[in-house]
Amino acid sequence: MESAAARPRPVLTAGSVLPADADRAALVARVHDPECDGPCVAAVRGEQVVDLTAIAPTVSDLMERDDAAAVVREADGGHVWHLDELLAAPAGRRDVPRLLAPIDLQVIKAAGVTFARSLLERVIEERTGGDPAQAARVRARVGQVVGGTLDGIRPGSPEADKAKELLVSEGLWSQYLEVGIGPDPEVFTKAPVLSAVGTGADIGVLGASVWNNPEPEAVLVVDSRGRVRGATLGNDVNLRDIEGRSALLLSRAKDNNASCAIGPFVRLLDEDFDLDTVRGIDIDLRIDGTDGYVLRGSSSMREISRDVLDLVAATHGPHHQYPDGFVLFTGTLFAPTEDRQAPGAGFTHEYGDIVRISSPRLGALVNTVVPSEQAGPWTFGVRALMRSLARRGVL
Repeated sequence: MESAAARPRPVLTAGSVLPADADRAALVARVHDPECDGPCVAAVRGEQVVDLTAIAPTVSDLMERDDAAAVVREADGGHVWHLDELLAAPAGRRDVPRLLAPIDLQVIKAAGVTFARSLLERVIEERTGGDPAQAARVRARVGQVVGGTLDGIRPGSPEADKAKELLVSEGLWSQYLEVGIGPDPEVFTKAPVLSAVGTGADIGVLGASVWNNPEPEAVLVVDSRGRVRGATLGNDVNLRDIEGRSALLLSRAKDNNASCAIGPFVRLLDEDFDLDTVRGIDIDLRIDGTDGYVLRGSSSMREISRDVLDLVAATHGPHHQYPDGFVLFTGTLFAPTEDRQAPGAGFTHEYGDIVRISSPRLGALVNTVVPSEQAGPWTFGVRALMRSLARRGVL
């Protein structure tokens, strides 16, 4: 990767990050307010962002309310910021108001290997031992054997069992195929509570990684009872070389400083935006490098292998509870294979890449790639949040 010394910054405006139908959407934001030196729960109403912290001190509290959408649309609030003002704030600055990831006490979970195309790329990572130089050769071999075998297969079905038998006979069975088409999905903890970054922030890629990519995903926001209350966008940064060496290195590959971006806002479910809407959304990706390099990709939730409620049920239930709720990355169809740095090496990030993940109904999550070691340190945890809210008398 190139040096991170001279990084461009994306120019963000309300028009570039809001959903296309923002006038009909119940949108939740979080704002760092230097006046109280802490985060505020806020409603996005047009280009105004209205403080609701006195009504709901945390986003987790707001998600527990049956009237959450009405509160976001109609409740009297406190301080009002202009969205363009928040978007113009330099990344990481604590002396100016700025947007944060729009979640707080929710546990950050992720479902992996939920799309057939990205499933095969995980197999390729495993077969190459995380070596990008071998990716093209292994990709050709896997494609030759598998072909369209996995298209349309329902995980855990008799057809999935037959596909497994074929792959085992060809010596291509993998732990990734097990969670991709077997009865149980992969669900893991992506990042610690309060560690996610929001739109406009730097996003971190571990300095030791030489083969990595963004993972643009729909993220479900779920309350303590397991009810999906809203959705947003996320970047589940993927270090392909590290996870490819061993699936036991998943935490090393997934959980690093600033390696989880969520935003720009949580869109609450309502009569105009329900779970069927989420099941049908398309997510677009654009990467702009400092050298003029551009990569475009897309992911469609219509092609997911498991229904979103099945993923929620695998995460929450009698077997596991989340008293503050959770968010759930639902996986991605996007798996870039085009060469960037060397023939046969595929895609990898370079520092300074601007990553834009967008969907018309959810807006745009935009981040700049930096080494995790150089991203702003994560210092505001649960204790700091509780102290901040206590000082303001809103607990």
